[in-house]
Amino acid sequence: MPDTVPLSPDRRGPLDGVRVVDLSRLVAGNMTTHVLADYGADVIKIERPGKGDDLRSWRVEGVEIFWKVYARNKRSVALDIHDPEGRELLLRLVDTAQVLVENFVPGTLERWGLGPEALLERNPALIILRISGWGQSGPWRLRPGFGTLVEAMSGWAFMNGHADKPPTLPPLAMADMVAGLYGTAAVLAALRAVEQGGARGQVLDLSLFEPIHSLIGAEAAQVRLTGAPTPRAGNQSSHTAPRNVYECSDGAYVAMSGSMQSMAERIFDTIGQPELKTDPRFVDNAARVANRDALDAIIGAFIAGRSQEENLALFEAAGVTVGPVCSVADLLEHPFVVGRQAIVEIPDDDLGTMPMHNIIPRFSGTPAGFRRVAPELGEHTEEVRNELGMPSRKTEEVS
Repeated sequence: MPDTVPLSPDRRGPLDGVRVVDLSRLVAGNMTTHVLADYGADVIKIERPGKGDDLRSWRVEGVEIFWKVYARNKRSVALDIHDPEGRELLLRLVDTAQVLVENFVPGTLERWGLGPEALLERNPALIILRISGWGQSGPWRLRPGFGTLVEAMSGWAFMNGHADKPPTLPPLAMADMVAGLYGTAAVLAALRAVEQGGARGQVLDLSLFEPIHSLIGAEAAQVRLTGAPTPRAGNQSSHTAPRNVYECSDGAYVAMSGSMQSMAERIFDTIGQPELKTDPRFVDNAARVANRDALDAIIGAFIAGRSQEENLALFEAAGVTVGPVCSVADLLEHPFVVGRQAIVEIPDDDLGTMPMHNIIPRFSGTPAGFRRVAPELGEHTEEVRNELGMPSRKTEEVS
């Protein structure tokens, strides 16, 4: 089982002293601030009273597991942005922050009188990350920007899946997650610019479309050269062979990649068919790609005669790049995951402890830590008001 990691409220990560006001909802913004919070930033989630971030509603068996993972190390302040007192609390937070993250439809903050011009007038060094489906500019800026639409539009779904099946969407909020990671990198770069003294605050215009489109490599260049997009090839590759997932005799799977010539030849030796190294169909990568179905049939037949454990032992002993196909259920007990502490257990009120991914990457000099679990809605409202010198609402109610 993964190791249980105790909370360390006093731990200070590399972003200690950086305050992030998070106005976002659901995935992309929460992914950005999730990483910043893990690195030690004071991330303050601004949530709607009584409802909170929509990510809280992504529940499994009544437990808000997505919120618990991606809101760890954050604080929650509940306020009504349209109420004068709530607005004042938000603006005081902006005055003390280095970063603000939002993912409203473009133009929303401007309608509320909280656009970048107004925010930067109050805090000239503020970095404003604006996340939207299609960006703050361009002809589609006001269109709905859900990740599913972006995954379909970007070219990613067209390439994903099998040739005889429809384009395949990812089984998770991939566009949002990738955009969130880009957002983290952009915020860190902008923070450095401010700290170096060469720049004021600025607006970071992040669409969901562009980050996931960047994952499909040199596809635009290929279309320019060949006139055609890369066809769907399942688990195969249009650029290298062999590369696939193969079923073992016990119903489990292994993944194999022979992208280098030396590795492909090593595979041929290991399956007992060294003559394939001089077979015109498989003599080099171009030939193997052209005949990948025939090659997969040969390799697949060999692997099908052995269990996953037997295949792994055989190929690993020969130095072949092969690995198991694992579910997360497998990973919870996997010696690599346990030994690396890639997944750890964190104290949790609902489950006792809750497994989740560790902080990525590991910092040798300024290690980050788990300072707090995901907050209850508005858990830190009074705490933050006190920090900002605002009277307690409880005191006001009594008086």
